[in-house]
Amino acid sequence: MDKLNLASTDPVNENIARIAAIFPHCITESDAGTAVDLDLLRQELGHRLVEGNKERYRLEWPGKREALVTANTPVHTTLRPVIEASVNFNDTENLYIEGDNLEVLKLLQESYHGKIRMIYIDPPYNTGNDFVYKDNFAQKSEAYKQESGQKDAYSRRLVMNPETSGRYHSDWLSMIYPRLKLARNLLSDDGVIFLSIDDNELYNLKKLGDEIFGEANFVASFPRITKKAGKTTGLVARNHDYVLCFRKSPTAGLNACAFDADGYDHTDEYEKERGRYKLSQTLDYGSIQYSPSLDYEITIDGQILRPGNVSREEMLDRQKRNPKSDFCWRWSKDLYEFGMNNGFVVLKRSRNGHRIYTKTYEKATIVRGPNGYVVEDRDRTKTCTTLDLLDNKFSNDNSRKDLGKLFNEKIFEYSKPVSLIAELITLATTGNDIILDFFSGSATTAHAVLHLNAVTGGKRKYIMVQVPESVDAHMGYDNICEIGRERIRRAAAKIKEETGAEFDDGFRVYRVDSSNMQNVYLHPQHYGQQTLNMLTNKIKPDRTADDLLAQVMLGLGLPLSLKTERITIAGKNVLKVADNALYACFEDDIDEAFAKALAAHAPLRFVCRDGGFKNDAAKINIRQLLPGTIMKVI
Repeated sequence: MDKLNLASTDPVNENIARIAAIFPHCITESDAGTAVDLDLLRQELGHRLVEGNKERYRLEWPGKREALVTANTPVHTTLRPVIEASVNFNDTENLYIEGDNLEVLKLLQESYHGKIRMIYIDPPYNTGNDFVYKDNFAQKSEAYKQESGQKDAYSRRLVMNPETSGRYHSDWLSMIYPRLKLARNLLSDDGVIFLSIDDNELYNLKKLGDEIFGEANFVASFPRITKKAGKTTGLVARNHDYVLCFRKSPTAGLNACAFDADGYDHTDEYEKERGRYKLSQTLDYGSIQYSPSLDYEITIDGQILRPGNVSREEMLDRQKRNPKSDFCWRWSKDLYEFGMNNGFVVLKRSRNGHRIYTKTYEKATIVRGPNGYVVEDRDRTKTCTTLDLLDNKFSNDNSRKDLGKLFNEKIFEYSKPVSLIAELITLATTGNDIILDFFSGSATTAHAVLHLNAVTGGKRKYIMVQVPESVDAHMGYDNICEIGRERIRRAAAKIKEETGAEFDDGFRVYRVDSSNMQNVYLHPQHYGQQTLNMLTNKIKPDRTADDLLAQVMLGLGLPLSLKTERITIAGKNVLKVADNALYACFEDDIDEAFAKALAAHAPLRFVCRDGGFKNDAAKINIRQLLPGTIMKVI
């Protein structure tokens, strides 16, 4: 029994707990116990680099503070819709975003904060041959060598055998750190992230995940088979990599796995509703805690049985002794009577006499209800284990087969199999969740989502993010994004052909681009008043209403997957989002007649151009006519 805490509350510990909930990576250890890394906390609260040299237990590398600055630095880019590359743009809820994932993660912070149930990424493994994103915080080599200890302040070399690249691990950590930090914000409180990695950066990624998500939110490291056999030039053939799993908070969990039906070989008259059954458990056990109430005689098929097949005298003596551990039945008398009357009990003869066995059905079990025991239909499940991904169906051989069914030529060498991502999605999500992959590559994650939706009837949505890396010309595509989108199209068509299922097979394509607004809008302090007066239109001339709507939705924190419609109000083109969630009109000469017509729609939000009003009176009137509407101008 827990003791009642009679001490007063400790405000210091409460404050540390509040900080830990928002900035878990700012929590560290000191000689007095848990403490706040004030240098890191100061860095979180400012855009400038904060210096600090106090020793502490944490993962360090040259460039870490610059990486944190990069994560916190705003971007002035936007996402522009690419309707011609999309499939069923107006109705789909799936997104394919083309651009640097660091910028994309920043752009999604408002619209998808706390909305993503699962993230899966397959980042560069840093094998020495991988491309690593070079963000703006990269250090000069000489500065790095001084910080890392390879050179001192007088440029004297401190080691005789330097690394081939002195920034081999640091560059990778500086690349992945801000992306994971931003990704954490997008996870729902019950969300999880899976990260594929191998030995090259396993340790660093685990420590980095502990820092960003909190060590208590580490779930597991799943080894995954990559191949059964193959040539190797090393001392040991490496036939596996890893999938690390972290959760956003302790409220997150994983779904139970489907159980292995091996051993369910027997049938009876209940097979249709209960499935097959197995006989692997005797009713009596000798290694469980003894209870006299579970030590009684059972008469079955003319036989009188007692736990452990003892005599009546031995049973009575055992009841008097009441040992800590000895033979007794697993079921009470009431439960046994119910099980016997409902076909859960079997008498078998063995070399040592008769034994009672209980049936374990595939799809049914006995539960206690408010009015006694009942048979409940239930699919059996099991807790997942860290060995589940060692099955050969999760190997890279199957990823090649997945792509081979869709493309005639070899497209990707090291993509993950659909079965792996589908397994992770099944573990972490339910039917309507959003799955994000910001290293989407060949779009295996999108393929897995479509497959699961088809076979389970789910309505999961995906967000794929991929930088448009160039590919060899012989493939017939200009970049990876074109391959990823084509794979989604082909996979959706093939899944529909094979299953006949109906599901959302479309996707909206967005591309990272510069802001829709002129530089004067973003940095008015850099322009004189005369220039400001001349630039009445702050929107770039090549931008469309669809471009503006996407940036407005991101600014208002609305998901880009919301249904959009084009309607006409008082002769003006209006973009309508999710019924009345947002109305946007970017035309000129908005007047009182338009305002009156718009008021009949009762929009929650209305956005227009600052210079779009016919006159100042129209601007005042529209505010008066729409008192309950949130109004913004661009």
